Amino acid sequence: MAKEALYGKTLNELKEVMTELNLPSFTSKQVADWLYKKHVASIDEMNNLSKKARALLNEKYELGLINPESFQESIDGTKKYLFKTVGSQYIESAYLPEENRNTLCVSSQVGCKMGCLFCMTARQGFQKQLTSGEILNQIASLPERDTLTNLVYMGMGEPMDNIDNVLKSLEIITSDWGYGWSPRRINVSTIGVVPAMRRFIEESEAHLAVSLHSPFNEERKQLMPIENVYTAEQVVDTIKQYDFGRQRRISFEYIMFKGVNDTAEHVKGLTKLLNGIRCRINLIHFHPIPNSPLQGSDRSQMEWFRDQLSAKGLNTTIRKSRGEDIYAACGLLSTKKLISSGEEKDY
Repeated sequence: MAKEALYGKTLNELKEVMTELNLPSFTSKQVADWLYKKHVASIDEMNNLSKKARALLNEKYELGLINPESFQESIDGTKKYLFKTVGSQYIESAYLPEENRNTLCVSSQVGCKMGCLFCMTARQGFQKQLTSGEILNQIASLPERDTLTNLVYMGMGEPMDNIDNVLKSLEIITSDWGYGWSPRRINVSTIGVVPAMRRFIEESEAHLAVSLHSPFNEERKQLMPIENVYTAEQVVDTIKQYDFGRQRRISFEYIMFKGVNDTAEHVKGLTKLLNGIRCRINLIHFHPIPNSPLQGSDRSQMEWFRDQLSAKGLNTTIRKSRGEDIYAACGLLSTKKLISSGEEKDY
């Protein structure tokens, strides 16, 4: 029988494990310390546990950590790591080093069911939810783990469609018994799954990033089918119901498509939609994906768009484009692996 992973368990879940094994309750805190602070490579290294405790744990459990299978490095220093999950599926993470911060972009699902027109991950379809351990493994098994300053849940999948495991991973990252990170170092994205977004806002203190990409209903439907279920207006109205304070950031992600969503009418639409929200708009250059009808807006058009929104009082920036000489668009690297292994044929 396959052993169960310890990594990704909360302190309460570790307490349940110790109860099951008839071990003292305080052992759970010791194990959490070894897992999330000391980053041991095996249960046997937990040397303040008795030999009996380690033997009992080894019978049924393992750490559950998996090193990246491969990586690509860009000339700008960006690294994309490919991880194999339980079940031999693939996910990817992106490490983005900068002068004053080093950010890791993690995945929350294998594939995605949301079907966004511009997303390579969507073409894989939905394959499985990542466990909290598989989400955290992308941090724990990263060669640059100790250099990280920031974390974004903006990789493969829709985090709010896997809200239970995302919240568990956030609990471990931000708890004193876990990584001990401030939630202000973490940004979680969503395309607008409203019920789960409410849970996230109420149960976490991490920043929220909403993928918007158009202020207009029919146009957004073409880009993002989620608009048929939860409209941009519903998402914005939900956000307005909460007081985020000055320390918790709300941002709206806006990929710019040439001739599609980069006009003066879109400036007016965004200004009207986001009126009354203290937020930031991130304009994003579109990383082309195979067989897509979409093209990215020119840099000059992006700058014009930024300036127009800024003049309307909206804090707007252009996100620096990274890793364009490698498989930069989310999902490309894992899709390439699926094709090479014969699991997917037509993209």
